[in-house]
Amino acid sequence: MKIAIPQWQGRVSPVLDSAANLLIVEATEGQQTSRRELHLAAADPIERAREIGREGADVLICGALSWPLEAALSSAGIRVVSHICGTVDAVLDAFLDGSLGRNAFVMPGCCGRRRRGQGGPGRGRGRRRKSQDVE
Repeated sequence: MKIAIPQWQGRVSPVLDSAANLLIVEATEGQQTSRRELHLAAADPIERAREIGREGADVLICGALSWPLEAALSSAGIRVVSHICGTVDAVLDAFLDGSLGRNAFVMPGCCGRRRRGQGGPGRGRGRRRKSQDVE
């Protein structure tokens, strides 16, 4: 499995769209087998997704990202695990041992990884929020 993590100063980059470096980790049976860094040059979401896809990433773990980039990555067959923060090594270890879902790695303000517009019927576009609506 190849895992991609945008990084900045040893931490998961807060925004994938503007990240300059990507760590590519190969893992087998929950153990890292190799690591290398890649400089991300593309700014366009589709080109950036292609750039990451060329590396053969199966999973991308990141902080925030734009919906066009997330859609392009998903279309390329890359599973996106977003709204993650922390040191790259701690996040990677947690992913490999299955404990990444702990609140310790969720970006502050992400409300348990829910997104506006995905709350079910009647919660999408075109509907005005009422004061009693809660996300």
